[in-house]
Amino acid sequence: MSLEKMKRTALFLTLSLLLILSAGCGTPPASDESALTIRTVEDGIGRKVSLPQDVERAVSLAPNITEIAFAVGAGEKLVGVTTFCNYPAEAGEIRKVGDTLKPNIETIVALRPQVVFVSTASQLESFTGILDDQGIKVFVTNPESLDSVFGSMVSIGDVLGKKQEAEKVVEALEARVRKVRVITEQTTFEAPQTVFVQIDPSLYTVGKGSYITDLIAIAGGRSVTSDLETAYPKISKESARAYDPRIIILSDSPDNREPNEVFAESSAVRDGRVERINADVLSRPGPRIVEALEQIADAIHGRKTEK
Repeated sequence: MSLEKMKRTALFLTLSLLLILSAGCGTPPASDESALTIRTVEDGIGRKVSLPQDVERAVSLAPNITEIAFAVGAGEKLVGVTTFCNYPAEAGEIRKVGDTLKPNIETIVALRPQVVFVSTASQLESFTGILDDQGIKVFVTNPESLDSVFGSMVSIGDVLGKKQEAEKVVEALEARVRKVRVITEQTTFEAPQTVFVQIDPSLYTVGKGSYITDLIAIAGGRSVTSDLETAYPKISKESARAYDPRIIILSDSPDNREPNEVFAESSAVRDGRVERINADVLSRPGPRIVEALEQIADAIHGRKTEK
């Protein structure tokens, strides 16, 4: 074999070896493809959501969802929360993505979450398409009763890999609810214990679709606005005056410390039956909601519920 031919053969073999090695390095092992297991879950409004089996990065767009995540032991999986997420204290250390109504989508995308939790379907249309394009899923919670609050806690726990822990939290809360139910069953009133919930001084209140209406019923009362179709309607002063509730519950905040003036002659104000419940406790359908139930029961029954 001539020297020139030997050189060409050696070059051919070298190039062939390099091609084989480069092909081997460039092909991902089959195990990488199978490492990501996808499952389908149903959110609070019946949507089917495909999520990784193991969610490690999530964003919460509602304070109650943030509280649930921490309560079930998954707080470390939250990489973004809203400016309203102030409980527990650890939530203050998490990156803020704007408020509940106007989240910063660019910030959310930059955080690379696998799922974004929202508390209402009204947020969906504005940014779901953008998040879908980035492979980020949206999970909606929409509790309208105490049972559905507990259900959402288990669902969120399940998504975050903490289903058993969530079930234990709910079990403990249900035990406290049973104590309230026993008091209600053992008490008879001469007249219905009618309740008006003042969300703010402009007379926003709770209607048929609010879990707070359910809390009042469990505690032995009846919301005077329970027949209103929307969850959080605003009523007129004339309607408020006509209701004449026996008990007024204030969602306690700096701008909602006293009943609207229209209630000045109401049975509730006249008898001194005005109960203030921390707005964050009353308005967040999460693990502290049973605390609100117990306070409502105390207002109705005039006693301290055993915790």
